Amino acid sequence: MQDLNDMVFFAEVAERGGFAAASRAMGIPKSRLSRRVAELEERLGVQLMQRSTRRLSLTPAGEIYLRHASAMRDAAQAAAEAVAQVQTEPSGLVRLSCPVTIAHSGLAQLMPVFMERYPAVRIDMKVINRPVDLIEEGIDIALRVRPVIEDSTVLVAKTFGYSRGVLAASPELLKRYGPVQTVADLGKLPTASMSVNGEGRSDWRLEGPNGESLVHSHTPLYVADDLATLQFGAIGGVGATMLPDYMCRADMEAGRLVRLLPGWGPPPVIAHMVFPARRALVPAVRKLIDFLMEHLQNEDMRMF
Repeated sequence: MQDLNDMVFFAEVAERGGFAAASRAMGIPKSRLSRRVAELEERLGVQLMQRSTRRLSLTPAGEIYLRHASAMRDAAQAAAEAVAQVQTEPSGLVRLSCPVTIAHSGLAQLMPVFMERYPAVRIDMKVINRPVDLIEEGIDIALRVRPVIEDSTVLVAKTFGYSRGVLAASPELLKRYGPVQTVADLGKLPTASMSVNGEGRSDWRLEGPNGESLVHSHTPLYVADDLATLQFGAIGGVGATMLPDYMCRADMEAGRLVRLLPGWGPPPVIAHMVFPARRALVPAVRKLIDFLMEHLQNEDMRMF
């Protein structure tokens, strides 16, 4: 049977960029690592690494083998952490990522509740709007509001709600330009949008309550690539805009914004979390997954 330690040795050498760096990190002589990787290549009958005095690079076979070797090593580490913590409270570092709007719409208030419940857990939360590569960036859990497109062999996805974009404007804007009673009435309002094309125009793809669909093409008066900025602009009367329903719900209840054309909006998107299956074995990660699913779906607290 293949010695799984050789897979670990290979993964460490490949990820650290050489035998010397791996030797220092693992406390194993460089000569031993070199010999074990060479023996691994001989057993597999394929070259995994291109060696030179200046640098080390992986062959195509080595890149494929590294993915499996890294997954095996990480799964073993997660299993060890799970066994070590099974008799104790969850502890250790959990890395979480989420878009700015989710953080500001409720997640930031939830995290202190979780940390009070599990004081030995440390949280590193990346509040960023770009998609993250969980494996490459070492993220344990990512919250997303977009279609679920994941590699099911590596990541697990759990849906906790759905979000729809809503058309919103301030009451003052509607006083100046008149009520919006039909889709055609949108054309009389100034607008604010996330982006524009080369001609300075933006398109809102809308679906109606009876299956109708149309594209409202407009030239925004105000363009900002941040939803919170658009939200403040809409409240200030700059123009009508499109916002996620969970983000502007409180403003509508307070009368700071008015929903335009109820029933019209873009297709709903799925609010979900994704995480590497192996990391869910770690108690601290598992507890945060369960906590978020419980509270994001709770009728009294949920955002979606």
